[in-house]
Amino acid sequence: MTATSAAAAAGATVHGYPRQGPNRELKKAVEGYWKGRVTAAGLQQTAKDLRAANWRQLAETGIHEVPTGDFSYYDHMLDTSVMVGAVPERHRAAVAADTLAGYFAMARGTQDVAPLEMTKWFDTNYHYLVPELGPDTVFAADATKQVTELKEALALGLAARPVLVGPVTYLLLAKPAPGVAADFEPLSLLERLLPVYAELLADLRAAGAAWVQLDEPALVQDRTPQELAAAERAHRALGGLTDRPKLLVASYFDRLGDALPVLAKAPVDGLAVDFTGSAAANLDALAAVGGLPGKRLVAGVVNGRNIWIDDLEKSLTTLGTLLGLAGRVDVSASCSLLHVPLDAQAEGDIDPEVLRWLSFARQKTAEIATLAKGLAQGTDAIGAELAANRAALASRTGSALTHDPAVRARAAAVTEAETHRSPSYAERTSAQRAQLRLPLLPTTTIGSFPQTTELRTARADLRAGRIDPDAYEERIRTEIRDVLAFQEKAGIDVLVHGEPERNDMVQYFAEQLTGYLATRHGWVQSYGTRYVRPPILAGDLSRPEPMTVRWARYARSLTERPVKGMLTGPVTMLAWSFVRDDQPLGDTARQVALALRDEVGDLEAAGTSVIQVDEPALRETLPLRAADREAYLAWATEAFRLTTAGVRPDTQIHTHMCYAEFGDIVQAIDDLDADVISLEAARSHMQVAHELAGHGYPREAGPGVYDIHSPRVPGAEEATALLRKGLEAIPPERLWVNPDCGLKTRGWPETRASLENLVTAARTIRAELPDSTS
Repeated sequence: MTATSAAAAAGATVHGYPRQGPNRELKKAVEGYWKGRVTAAGLQQTAKDLRAANWRQLAETGIHEVPTGDFSYYDHMLDTSVMVGAVPERHRAAVAADTLAGYFAMARGTQDVAPLEMTKWFDTNYHYLVPELGPDTVFAADATKQVTELKEALALGLAARPVLVGPVTYLLLAKPAPGVAADFEPLSLLERLLPVYAELLADLRAAGAAWVQLDEPALVQDRTPQELAAAERAHRALGGLTDRPKLLVASYFDRLGDALPVLAKAPVDGLAVDFTGSAAANLDALAAVGGLPGKRLVAGVVNGRNIWIDDLEKSLTTLGTLLGLAGRVDVSASCSLLHVPLDAQAEGDIDPEVLRWLSFARQKTAEIATLAKGLAQGTDAIGAELAANRAALASRTGSALTHDPAVRARAAAVTEAETHRSPSYAERTSAQRAQLRLPLLPTTTIGSFPQTTELRTARADLRAGRIDPDAYEERIRTEIRDVLAFQEKAGIDVLVHGEPERNDMVQYFAEQLTGYLATRHGWVQSYGTRYVRPPILAGDLSRPEPMTVRWARYARSLTERPVKGMLTGPVTMLAWSFVRDDQPLGDTARQVALALRDEVGDLEAAGTSVIQVDEPALRETLPLRAADREAYLAWATEAFRLTTAGVRPDTQIHTHMCYAEFGDIVQAIDDLDADVISLEAARSHMQVAHELAGHGYPREAGPGVYDIHSPRVPGAEEATALLRKGLEAIPPERLWVNPDCGLKTRGWPETRASLENLVTAARTIRAELPDSTS
């Protein structure tokens, strides 16, 4: 096929689309089902209606082939486990009794049965449920969900492409099931899994699928020769099937490296490749392997993870180069649009000039359709769109919002001394212990307490003008008093004020910093029914006035016990925002760190002796390729130290991380030079405690003993058993007792019971230890 005919055949598609609906209808239906207010049939109808609305919107925008199967009630990796029959033994009875209830039991657990482990999806803030596999795992195909959703789209008269997590990625992201040897390699099950995928593909072909997409994003990470050989075997086997649809193998989030020639040579019918950011290297790499002659290339030229408008002319240049490298070139986003909000035009509070710079899922589909039209018909066919795009890009570049000389001068003047705390941890720990006078195994929580209906109502009433600021603040004071009183009664040693005034751990600060924009409807799924509204960091950043000091001072006035000051760290402020892409991320991190450094200093001056700077996104933002990690970790850890290094020796600095694979960054955790770190550990069975010990981590640590992403209440015996496992790795004088994460999403009854059990567990262990001061 010539370049001209390839251009004529160019189409537009996407890998996936936001699931929640314009008003988070899915969240409300699922949570209603959990509470018994919505029937299973009602939930299923809501989901069906949302899928149909999404597909129609895509088609009306100009998307020629819609994705199916990307929709999920909770998580697409959990859906894959169900699809291949990998249901853990402890959940099989529940799934057999009620498929939908059993599905949610795997995600959330029950009082008697623990859920699947949860962790981050590559370097995003989306969380997936980790498959549990072992040598006895028996796979079985269940194409019900995929076939049902495909038939729904086909019934609407749409060209549709089912999207499945590929077999190699599924196995690489799995872990050994509980009780299975830690060195078991789930990838060893590949030959057992491939026949199941063959059956699924046959079922989808019979249901009318012309194409099926196999997502293999794990191949953009560093892979061993054995793993690459497994990828070659898998795609050769599936590509060699006779009873199958055409196969499109997709990768995203980074460059493919050594995996690109493996996929290019596989007997599949096309590849979907990311060409944005660091993945732009895929362009030269594709040319180096001779392209994809006679095959389909779905070119991810529109960034699916940020919210800035695409540079259409730049993307057209990339697409023009790709025309000579494949039999057919279609235009797409770099990855699923799951990672961006739905519609920028819903944001009526944002300055119209700034709104021109923003592109959410609906706008990105329009950009994709425009690029496909330009590729097929030439740039004259999209002249008006190109002119508007140029004007919007120029507006952003020249805006005063994006450049503050004072902020830039302060960041440029930072010295090496400002990024290191003195004296060393070994010297300052005695001053902190004398100041705080805590028992062995001190108990604390991570920061937030339940955000009750009353709190949310009060916040909504304030926005709507139904109550005045004085009435709202009295509600906050009452909540803080209640939270502190409960903690004192329960016997918690280091208290928190519960954060009732905060809408979100990033947005709360973003709304008080220059350079940030807040959205009203910019919801993005984090996990399950948990949606966040990442703020938009559009320009240079500074702190006009203190952000947390007033409420911290009020909380301290109510108790003699230490109350932690609570801040969100610079890396997490960036990772959980849509960050500017017009300067190096490290430069932006330094601006955030300086603003937070001022806040830390004001908290200390107000008498706060324990200050927690949360960095749960430090691991999440770690580059997928090892070659890129040293530079990232250098500026990321420097930003944390710049935030915290100005305090006195007797001020104790805490940090917190959760729901990620920490083994890769233990040295970086050490380099933060925090005095205490709390980490998620309950679902992962104290794995992180042993990783810290293996590194020789010298500071204090609190591996969590209460999984807050499940409604179940862990008994005191369960928490005690976890603490004993923690003590195998961390000595008692350096072990803290805490939940995995904040309690914002939990209800008060389970929170009270769980924390009381946590304190009981700590007291039980203290009584067993010599020289206990309990």
